[in-house]
Amino acid sequence: MDGIAPGGRLDEGAAFVPVRVAVLAVSDTRDLGTDTSGAILAARIADAGHRLAGRAVVPDDRAAIRAKVAEWVTAGVGDAIITTGGTGLTGRDVTPEALEPLFDKKLDGFSVIFHLVSFCSIGLSTLQSRATAGIVGGVFVFCLPGSNGAVRDGWDQVIAPQLDSRRRPCNLVELMPRLLER
Repeated sequence: MDGIAPGGRLDEGAAFVPVRVAVLAVSDTRDLGTDTSGAILAARIADAGHRLAGRAVVPDDRAAIRAKVAEWVTAGVGDAIITTGGTGLTGRDVTPEALEPLFDKKLDGFSVIFHLVSFCSIGLSTLQSRATAGIVGGVFVFCLPGSNGAVRDGWDQVIAPQLDSRRRPCNLVELMPRLLER
């Protein structure tokens, strides 16, 4: 590359724009008190200077997942939603099936980049994830696996740099005002 780090360079002279981010854990076995991956995300969102706009846990159920995301989008709760869990290969893993039909646009590159980052951490086991992302009603929706390691990798190396308005050559924050244009 031409001297730009994988996350892009940080323009120290640019203004930081806080983003409102909601976190949705998808799990049949967790609640807010035991949702460690959601807690990791909430802490990292705050540490990055963003605002935690909502946090919830729903079961591995297409209707419940879709309903919560649609509720948050309709209510204008956040600029981005990050889900954790339900991206695996078992019968109960239905987050992509629940949310991809809602995507106005799919961010195909998110899955590619997430898997590159994940491969460096866990090797070929990354193929067991169906991490995905898209735009729903002008809101970025990122679907991460539920493991703490995947959440750290996904936030630290993929999502956080793109939600930093100071990142160059480009970032997702600068696109937010234009997501609903026709």
